[in-house]
Amino acid sequence: MDEKPTPLKPLPEDWDSALVIVAHPDDVEYGAAAAIARWTGQGKTIRYVMVTSGEAGIDGLHPDECRALREQEEIDSARIVGVDSVEFLGFPDGTVMYGLELRAAVAQVVRRHRPEIVVTGNFRDRFGPGALNQADHIAVGQAVLDGVRDAGNRWIFPEQLTDGLEPWGGVRAVWAAGSPEARHAADATETFDVGVASLEAHDAYIKGLGWEGWSAREFLEGNMRQAGSRLGTRFAAAFEVYSLVWGGTDED
Repeated sequence: MDEKPTPLKPLPEDWDSALVIVAHPDDVEYGAAAAIARWTGQGKTIRYVMVTSGEAGIDGLHPDECRALREQEEIDSARIVGVDSVEFLGFPDGTVMYGLELRAAVAQVVRRHRPEIVVTGNFRDRFGPGALNQADHIAVGQAVLDGVRDAGNRWIFPEQLTDGLEPWGGVRAVWAAGSPEARHAADATETFDVGVASLEAHDAYIKGLGWEGWSAREFLEGNMRQAGSRLGTRFAAAFEVYSLVWGGTDED
């Protein structure tokens, strides 16, 4: 007998600011963007940080040309869901390495923006059975988890603490969107169409992949309807929660 999927718990919404840190333009649009539209609609401040510019993402386009195109698609996509701040850290697409340089970059943007919640992408080795994750996603997600904690310790990367920049240990949790180990979700029923539009804004990238007949709406419906059934809504975006509160919280 098949077991019923474990119900998902709703994410807390008693916060005001979040920072999204992902590897590539388009990473946040495969589900999480619909949740972000929900939160910006509540008046929350959300900013995006892209570790790379996705410049190696289109086979038929040289990275020097691709970089500007993908950055603009991400800026346009973010605006659709109510995000006006998008930064690009300039790490090399496809060859991002976990290490001190990446941790320091994460710590610096966290110290600068001082968010309560940090959102990243799935950094487990798979998205599900047979669906391997990509190396940049894994490196960035691990560095996000570590760099967020580094940000609160004034003795780690102390050279950053100039011109009024201070440590920031106020991040309550890191939420990894699309994790196969997700136990939480945000209702995205009312903002689903906005989420679809944000993914469709990556038109040149999607066409460059050569996915014949691929539909952003159908893709998101498949994933987000499944998460919604576990949350008790029509559509939902699923997240794995990593609590940064000592001893954990009921958000775990």
